[in-house]
Amino acid sequence: MSVDRYAVAGNPVTHSRSPAIHALFAKQTDQAVDYGRLHCELDAFKPTVQAFAAAGAKGCNVTVPFKFEAFELGARRTERAELAQAANTLRFDADGGWLADNTDGVGLVRDITVNAGVPLKGARVLLLGAGGASAGVLGPLLAEGPAEVVLANRTVEKAEAIVQRHAAWAARHGVQLRASGLAQPGTAFDVFINGTAASLAGSGVPVGPEVLRPGTLALDMMYGPAAQPFLDWATAHGATGRDGLGMLVEQAAEAFALWRGVRPQTAPVLQALRAQLAAEYATPR
Repeated sequence: MSVDRYAVAGNPVTHSRSPAIHALFAKQTDQAVDYGRLHCELDAFKPTVQAFAAAGAKGCNVTVPFKFEAFELGARRTERAELAQAANTLRFDADGGWLADNTDGVGLVRDITVNAGVPLKGARVLLLGAGGASAGVLGPLLAEGPAEVVLANRTVEKAEAIVQRHAAWAARHGVQLRASGLAQPGTAFDVFINGTAASLAGSGVPVGPEVLRPGTLALDMMYGPAAQPFLDWATAHGATGRDGLGMLVEQAAEAFALWRGVRPQTAPVLQALRAQLAAEYATPR
């Protein structure tokens, strides 16, 4: 039986749990898949991915900081990738060129509404950051029909550009959408999503606790030790903290379905990963 190769491409990429996730998906669905990591130098993303494809690989996921570059590699792009102008999934199709997709948003929405059981309909949502991660999730978030979404970023102009691109989509779904700086994005949101790299960089939460209310779902797209300071901050201010592991598993399932034509079950994989992480970080080092 031939084995199809895939990988997660990024910098850094050694921390990624995607290989473990896709190995569990492959076993569950009886798919012949070999999924690894593809480190890309900051100035060499395109040639590195092209060489991977030329060697016979079938596709790749893309993580920081290359999601905007990945979008440019798609000869064909899904509607959600077009809206985001960013891609986290590439399928190396021989006919018609590569397909660029963005599964981040549907992964985030499924984790919030299904795994965490928090409805987005009618909610007030604060989304932090104007990079590829936030651009990728904004469209699917708006499609859930929240009352308001505020996109806050250190450089307001970057947030405004993404908001302008999504303005018609927000109006179509009856959502009030606006851009903001970090100083005064608003207060007492129902859902707060950190889409910045602050946790990965080890810096603090770049907004004040007034963005929270008791019971706010505060979700960091990072996971593991990197997300812990954010989770501690959320808990200390009465919010319900959640890391990005569920989002990671859900977006991976969407990518797996795009590549393989079969959708894996995510609940047992998320449970297995949480147990694995707990065991790893409970062990003295």
